[in-house]
Amino acid sequence: MRGDLLADPVEGLDEALAAVDAFDGALVAGLLRPGAAQAAAVAGLAEAVAGTPLSARVAEAAGRVAGGAAGEEHFVALAAARGALLGSVHDALALRIDEAVGRPTPEEESSPAAAEDKSSPAVARPEHGANLLAAARSWLCDLARSGWRGIDHESVAGAAPVVSAMLPDPELRRRATLLDGFAAELAASCPGATLERVPVRRWADLWSRALLLTVPGSAVERSDGSVTGRLLPLGVDVQEHATAVQAQVHAVFEPADGGAPRLVRAGVSAPKPDTVVGAGLWQLLRPRMSLLGAVSEGRSMELDAMPVTAEGDLIWDDERARAGEPADPFATARVRLSAATAARVAPLDRHPVRIAVPVLLEGYAAHSEEGRLAFDLAGQRLAVDTDRMPAAGPLTPDAVAASHACVGLLRWDAGEFILQPLAVETTVRKKTVAVHAGAWAGGTTDKAGVRAEKAATDAVAVLRERAGRLLRK
Repeated sequence: MRGDLLADPVEGLDEALAAVDAFDGALVAGLLRPGAAQAAAVAGLAEAVAGTPLSARVAEAAGRVAGGAAGEEHFVALAAARGALLGSVHDALALRIDEAVGRPTPEEESSPAAAEDKSSPAVARPEHGANLLAAARSWLCDLARSGWRGIDHESVAGAAPVVSAMLPDPELRRRATLLDGFAAELAASCPGATLERVPVRRWADLWSRALLLTVPGSAVERSDGSVTGRLLPLGVDVQEHATAVQAQVHAVFEPADGGAPRLVRAGVSAPKPDTVVGAGLWQLLRPRMSLLGAVSEGRSMELDAMPVTAEGDLIWDDERARAGEPADPFATARVRLSAATAARVAPLDRHPVRIAVPVLLEGYAAHSEEGRLAFDLAGQRLAVDTDRMPAAGPLTPDAVAASHACVGLLRWDAGEFILQPLAVETTVRKKTVAVHAGAWAGGTTDKAGVRAEKAATDAVAVLRERAGRLLRK
């Protein structure tokens, strides 16, 4: 991989992010009665999208905001402009990564499902739950007027009846979950006037995404049909929350018809009690996806008509998969990874934080700078994010520091590219040994892993017994 390309500045990136940062700062105090600095920040956002199809609408919205007379359609236009700028940053960074690793760029969508989406505009039928979406949009616009410093429990509680009405409806549940989580964060921070620190970028991200998802047709699920062929896992990314856990398997898919290999993902999630941690997480996930066992055993999987989205996410169905031949992730990475194409990213998902590109690194020197691990790639530094490595596996910062090859996810954070290791090769007693973050996914004989699994089993058994007693009362 060419580390020099990752270090070179990306043209226009700083300017785009500066416009977004200024607008996000304007949301802190609110846009009901904007001051000169806030009006200038909104005008800067409009200037940043001048010459694009959004230009006229965003310029009008900026003028209305400056006059304190912005309506819902104006806030939607500003959120769209912000999303477009971050989308352009995402695209520029993704292109730079493709150039650095020598990977083919994503091809234009040509599937029948994609063609159907483009030829069937969202206005062809009334939006499901339009009244609830309008209510959500109204609440989000009120937030923009009050600003993060102006939130209180009364204003945040306005989301509760909307979320309650949306959650039972499967077609609205995705948006309801986002609104619910956002409102919970705001409620935990009330009153906003006393906050020592406002999470400016995060709340602006949540606000703009939620607002755009209330626009009719914005949350249409796109399907790319199904795929048949061989799945070669590369590694597992585990994301843990106090009440939920998700494992996302990154893999290379080889179509049975001999087509070009593709980068795909397969995810599984489960609710969890906060007492289940470490290797015990796999007990909650294993029954939901057989792929985790294949990852742990170092095997491929044969897929038969497995549903997949246009963004490359497999809709996993155990009935459509069976274990295949042994497949070493490092062999897959060395032979197939650079030729595998990535799927196009959905418009609303084009955001720098969503970048997670599988890469293979070899021939680097690991060193620590101010307590932070980094790889030296032919004189170019690449930061390593060891905080993302899960406790539910044997991969440790020490193993990464002693490695000579790494399969990981290339991400972008805080103005620089960073690497999240998924697996490393290191030398132990003159032998090359591979250490994988997902090695315990299908079970383990490792002493630490066995202890964690036993503790999780005991915790789950106690919780089930208590739940049973409550239900019997």
